[in-house]
Amino acid sequence: MLSNYLLVEVAESQKDDLHKKSLGLERSELVDYPLLQSHALIISGIRRCGKSTLLVQLLIKQFPQAFYMNFEDPRLYGFTLADFQKLDKLIEELGQKTIFFDEIQVVEGWERYVRQKLDQSDYKLVVTGSNASLLSRELGTKLTGRHVTRELFPFSYTQFCLFGDFKKSPESTRDYMTFGGFPEYLKSKRQELLHQLLDDILLRDIAVRYGVRDIKSLQNLAIYLISNVAKPVSGNNLRKTLEIKATSTVMEYFSYLEESWLFFFVPKFSYSQRKQLVNPKKVYSIDTGLVTANTRSFLGDDGRRFENMVYLHFRRSYSEIYYFSEKGECDFIVFDRKGLVHLVQVCWDLTMDNLKRELDGLWEAMRFFDQKEALLVTFNQEDEFEQEGYTIRVLPFHRL
Repeated sequence: MLSNYLLVEVAESQKDDLHKKSLGLERSELVDYPLLQSHALIISGIRRCGKSTLLVQLLIKQFPQAFYMNFEDPRLYGFTLADFQKLDKLIEELGQKTIFFDEIQVVEGWERYVRQKLDQSDYKLVVTGSNASLLSRELGTKLTGRHVTRELFPFSYTQFCLFGDFKKSPESTRDYMTFGGFPEYLKSKRQELLHQLLDDILLRDIAVRYGVRDIKSLQNLAIYLISNVAKPVSGNNLRKTLEIKATSTVMEYFSYLEESWLFFFVPKFSYSQRKQLVNPKKVYSIDTGLVTANTRSFLGDDGRRFENMVYLHFRRSYSEIYYFSEKGECDFIVFDRKGLVHLVQVCWDLTMDNLKRELDGLWEAMRFFDQKEALLVTFNQEDEFEQEGYTIRVLPFHRL
């Protein structure tokens, strides 16, 4: 339990520090986003992707008098649910009706307090967290129908170009694929920042939180996945490859890695839910710079990092993505709530050797879904192909 004096001191010093920070590149994802008294705004995403900076932007530009607290402050270690009573009293004394809580997931039971403030009807709350499962599980029980969730990713390609004052071009495409979009790393280009980020997520967000004892196996699995992005993976095969005791353990690690936003596992499309579960999934990383920094296997192999980058482009806007594999393959089948949106094939460089294979996979998917248009994304090529009323547009990444 913490003292009233300490809470006041932390709140005041954190607010002072906020006003000294650079606003950085404006994150357009939530510009002018309306806050509702009836619903908490939940901003979720991987560590160091810019959630705290986004809160600063919202606070300074739109809600300068809001109450702010970052729960990862070392002075707040030991903060418990009981301390919310003291914090509540402080907020009431300050007379603030808009509350910003940063990295609140470190406090067990936090959702009860948020629900209490929402029930009082005249409060607006913005909450950030770095663990998708933790937030979604707690939101599903205590905040049902009382929250709006928004994901935040590292910089998109457009934001990368704005941040570095680059033109959209093949050259900036290659740079983005190499360096990724973590803001702090882009400022310094010191790869140890991305090494440390990976270690922090594996040790702090996963091993400690979920009680993982075999940390070495978890680390080996993460390095294997980050070295094999855009490839299909299965729990049983990786159990044998990495000599992990049980397939169930591998699958648990998969869920932890996905919940911490390190990886996405894309299922093979099937109308059968059971087949989706048993078929291998293709793995993608949250950031291609993280891939570059933490593996040596990509020397001379740009194609898979490029596919990862294209996946992230669509994943920012759509959460339901599959790959298609029958006679041929199509990399991404993208859905929204209304149905199929995009069929996307990815090829770093179209040549006479691979052109038929890449097109055939798309033609097959287009006929399967009866989709008249599809997209083939390349590094620096543009073209168009037609066949039996179906059209494939070939576009370079920088023109998406």
